Amino acid sequence: MQFINDHGALVIKTKGETVRIEAWGEDSFRVRATMFPQFTGNAWALTEKVPAKACKIEIYEKNHWVGDGTIDKREYASITNGRMKVEVNFVGILSFFKDDKLILREYFRFYDGTISKGSRCLKIVGRDWKGVIGGSDYTLNLKFDSNDGEKIFGMGQYQQPYMDLKGSILELAQRNSQISVPFYISSLGYGMLWNNPAVGRVTFANNYTEWIAQSTKEMDYWITAGDTPKAIMASYTNVTGHAPMFPEDLMGLWQCKLRYRTQDEVLEVARQYQKEGIKIDQIVIDFFHWTVQGDWKFDKKYWPDPKAMVDELHAMGIKVIVSVWPSVDRRSENFYPMTERGLLIRTERGAMQTYDYQGDCVEIDPFNPETREYVWEICKKNYYDFGIDAFWLDNSEPDYGVYDFDNYRYYAGPALQVSNMYPQMYSRIFYDKMSERGDGSVVNLLRCAWAGSQKYGNVIWSGDIPSTFEAFRDQLQCGLNMGLAGIPWWTTDIGGFMTEDVNNPDFRQLLIRWYQFAVYSAVLRMHGDRGPYNIPPLDDRDFGGGYLHTGQPNELWSYGEDNYRIMKKYYDIRIAMHDYIRDLYQEAHENGSPLIRTMFYEFPDDKKCWEVTDQYMFGSEYLVAPILHLNEFERDVYLPTGKWSLTSNQIAFDGEQVVHVKAPIDYMPVFKKVL
Repeated sequence: MQFINDHGALVIKTKGETVRIEAWGEDSFRVRATMFPQFTGNAWALTEKVPAKACKIEIYEKNHWVGDGTIDKREYASITNGRMKVEVNFVGILSFFKDDKLILREYFRFYDGTISKGSRCLKIVGRDWKGVIGGSDYTLNLKFDSNDGEKIFGMGQYQQPYMDLKGSILELAQRNSQISVPFYISSLGYGMLWNNPAVGRVTFANNYTEWIAQSTKEMDYWITAGDTPKAIMASYTNVTGHAPMFPEDLMGLWQCKLRYRTQDEVLEVARQYQKEGIKIDQIVIDFFHWTVQGDWKFDKKYWPDPKAMVDELHAMGIKVIVSVWPSVDRRSENFYPMTERGLLIRTERGAMQTYDYQGDCVEIDPFNPETREYVWEICKKNYYDFGIDAFWLDNSEPDYGVYDFDNYRYYAGPALQVSNMYPQMYSRIFYDKMSERGDGSVVNLLRCAWAGSQKYGNVIWSGDIPSTFEAFRDQLQCGLNMGLAGIPWWTTDIGGFMTEDVNNPDFRQLLIRWYQFAVYSAVLRMHGDRGPYNIPPLDDRDFGGGYLHTGQPNELWSYGEDNYRIMKKYYDIRIAMHDYIRDLYQEAHENGSPLIRTMFYEFPDDKKCWEVTDQYMFGSEYLVAPILHLNEFERDVYLPTGKWSLTSNQIAFDGEQVVHVKAPIDYMPVFKKVL
């Protein structure tokens, strides 16, 4: 074991492994390890420059009780950055302390019980490297001791009912409606980023925590300490990047459906909204407005004059966002040029195909800078130059036909090593170029993200989820955990994505309850694939915008007068909160605070707030209690300390109690903090 003070960083060398621990922000450390002679130098999510910190490094000896009762001295080392200290024992095991209290320690079951709390026979170490057969890289298994009673939140979006992730197994991989953003906040007052885009798994078990990267060149994580979740989030944002300031003219209603098939359909809807006196901020043109996937252009048969359409919409004060997919059909005019230039994802075996919806497709490789340039130039010519304001970057995981990550390779390396960064690199095709033009804040819509995606103007939505109350309940914890993973711009398809029958009264009840929730979220966006599919196609071609099905109407007035009245009422509530919502976006920009927040984010000293999972804070002033079950017209709500006023009737309540409130179909319980 060798301890080295390398210009303020603590370096440990043992058995071919090099570990480097260095200050990385206030009360924070970056920890890396490798079995190679040098580190890769990849920043991954830690893209922001942070001031260098003067750390205290000590190398010293401690008494060690040997099995025969005698005392031996062993060498230890420590590095201290403000309130955080890392101690390294004589075999290289790391222990993390906040204000001298142990908060996290690498798992160790190798030597005797005096040091390890375990048996020497197990021979289990905290950092376990296994060479990948046939390759030069490693599988990494990193274990930490589990802390009894600890609660863990964040990590992105997983379709499950559990908000507290302690006890969960999470795949570190991107899928449609699953988003891996590997940063978590602990109830013990620390946050940790797994700064590695490799496909793998994390298990927050009761006996130990285990991080696995299936293929990697190095271990890399970042850890910080803070008194509150808000302080931890601010530190995380400082090292991974701040969200831009969200434009004020996008804080109202976004209108979308599956799918507007022609420019006349788009204009008809926009004109009707104008006639109804409802201002929509943005209208969305969904998929298969194109000829085939990968052409990235309007089908002229149904979109004969996109510029005239955009000009009319702009005259109404409506921005336009258009769907772009990363898939390139073999029939596309861009398929063979991109294939020849190596701009598409490569397969390690078998056919080239990576995606098979409505065509034989291969998806683009955005890790390649030439790909990013190629795709942008086409989308600029065919969309942006018409005045299109933003891009809906769908299928951004990417959505593989089969999620066999070991079969795909990118410009940056095997998918197993870097695939979790795909959505971020995809977004940068557009964000980087649009930012360079300086036309204003860039806001694009994506179905996936990774750590640091907040800085690239990404609104993330929760994917293609079913229209059920069960899915609705899951989305609440999804959004709250996404916020605690550093992604403040998060939204859903109001009513869920997949609906078999829009005339079903149960679905319409779900739609209203979901809409009420969405009013008190970052982005209010109507979208969904609405059945039944009894609308005939526009023509009999097997390509282009006319042949593919479309969903039923999805505008506010599409669900009957009673529901329209409720949605209009809540639309007015949203518009009336404009200044408040602007302030929340400002806070997200400045310190990373999400717009929808767990109760404990605002009330960290209230133990009950760490337990409540069916209500949330919209900013610091509004306590929102969504209705999450069919035919539920009343519910219990926990009020934290302070005074609270029910928005329906201004009745005031004292905090630190559970109250029972009515929730008729036209009202979702919301309390406002009384100053």
